[in-house]
Amino acid sequence: MDAVRFDVAAHPGAQAYKLLAGLVVPRPIALVTTVDAQGVVNAAPFSFFNVMGTEPPLAVLAPGDRDDGTPKDTAANLLANGECVIHLCDEPLADQMVACARALPPGVSEVVRERMATRPAERVRPPILSACPVALECRVLDVRMYGENRVVVVEILLAHVRAGIADPETWRVDYAAYAPIGRMNSPDGYVRTRDIFRKDFPRA
Repeated sequence: MDAVRFDVAAHPGAQAYKLLAGLVVPRPIALVTTVDAQGVVNAAPFSFFNVMGTEPPLAVLAPGDRDDGTPKDTAANLLANGECVIHLCDEPLADQMVACARALPPGVSEVVRERMATRPAERVRPPILSACPVALECRVLDVRMYGENRVVVVEILLAHVRAGIADPETWRVDYAAYAPIGRMNSPDGYVRTRDIFRKDFPRA
């Protein structure tokens, strides 16, 4: 098979982003709520995100910095108080989720601007976005910088799942009831997840 080589290690940053963010798809999208010292709630979407383990349950996300090098609100809040709620969004929430990516001054809440209803979390300070089908209460375990990349590892403490999506006895997810949106090409490509096919897992 013919292939074109791209030396991503020699072209980090914007060049690597264009290619890698376009190739490694679809990606789940985390809509993350955090709070600052004044109690202002921030909500921001991240597609550089995924779950990474279950003993303990782990997720990883990569909140970045502003152009002047100061941490964006999510990063600053995680560094300050070590708590967040990670939400997964379905298509009815797509417009609000995307709107939360808008750059706002520190201290201005996307949740207030977008009129998103919230309710208290049980184990962390940031609130749950009531309309989201899934909310994962998390606390920070580790933060590492790799060059300009900030990698935040969080432990998932508690999952709130809309009734009908996951069986409380078996913990199995019903994909007829759950169809989160995913990330495709930057800056405006998304994907629906209702078109699912099955391949039997090898048993022997």
